Amino acid sequence: MNSNYTRLLQQIAETYVSGQSEAFRVVNTALINTYWQIGQKIVEFEQAGEKRAEYGKELLLKLSHDLTLRLGKGFSRSNLTRFRQFYLAYPKSATLSHQLTWSHVVELLKIDDPLERGFYEKQAVNEKWSVRELQRQKETSLFLRVASGKDKESVLRLSQEGQILSTPQDLIRDPYVFEFLKISESHSISENDLESRLCEHLQSFLLELGKGFTFVGRQYRITLNNEHYRVDLVFYHRILRCFVLIDLKMNQVHHSDIGQMNMYLGYFATEERTEGDNPPIGMILSRHKDELLVEYATYQMNSQLFVQKYQLYLPDREELQNELKNTLRLAEDQSPFQKPGSP
Repeated sequence: MNSNYTRLLQQIAETYVSGQSEAFRVVNTALINTYWQIGQKIVEFEQAGEKRAEYGKELLLKLSHDLTLRLGKGFSRSNLTRFRQFYLAYPKSATLSHQLTWSHVVELLKIDDPLERGFYEKQAVNEKWSVRELQRQKETSLFLRVASGKDKESVLRLSQEGQILSTPQDLIRDPYVFEFLKISESHSISENDLESRLCEHLQSFLLELGKGFTFVGRQYRITLNNEHYRVDLVFYHRILRCFVLIDLKMNQVHHSDIGQMNMYLGYFATEERTEGDNPPIGMILSRHKDELLVEYATYQMNSQLFVQKYQLYLPDREELQNELKNTLRLAEDQSPFQKPGSP
């Protein structure tokens, strides 16, 4: 009787939760479609004649007043502006995933660049970001950091598909941003303190690392010839099916740090990897990076070893934007399909 009752209780609970989720999905889809249609009607009314387009602001004010009198709250001028903007950004409503809520959509509409907006839309769906997580990734300029150093085709693919994880290089962000630790740039902390704080804010740290990371442990001990070594942080990546080893450095990376990480990778590839696992990935995260030293120190070394910068404050968005614009402009200049007479 007890086992049957327990089964019944579980079945009812699962049915109820499933019904709630389905009801939320249906209501959310209907709500977003309604807002899109309102925006469509406003734009079509404006486009019906030049005079109507001229008093666009007055139109929204009048609509806000009259709709509020007739239907109640929810028709402020700012909301009507968003509905209009929604239709203009997504002229085909079917192109927007119904997995996103209206709050997600509002955050996306704040992004002017269609490439950037497309990336955050796909990532929000792929990684199931909450609205707060979407806001955080926007604030840290995730798209610009992921797009850094990529060619035009890769940037366009990011916008259309989001970040597809298929190679170790797909994990890399430049730089990593740990603003969630709320440590001032002038404040001096030790590597151990930084490691502890990252573990205390593990959820935010995993969000920054990206989709697929699962935490294995800190100060992970390995032993060679009776001598103990410790990897600062060890993760396992579910999608790439491999260990990811992270060492933290407060200042400059030395060639010995790179050699040590390469040794860790060799150990994990031989001793820790099990059937079905891919070779491990190693990351040294440092506040400073000497590109020339890294190039020489990693010469003909494991291609899955990366030295990347991190910072404790939000990146300079304008600087990242300029870098991406230069990349895209350079790609256009080198295109063999340039129009005759174009510079």
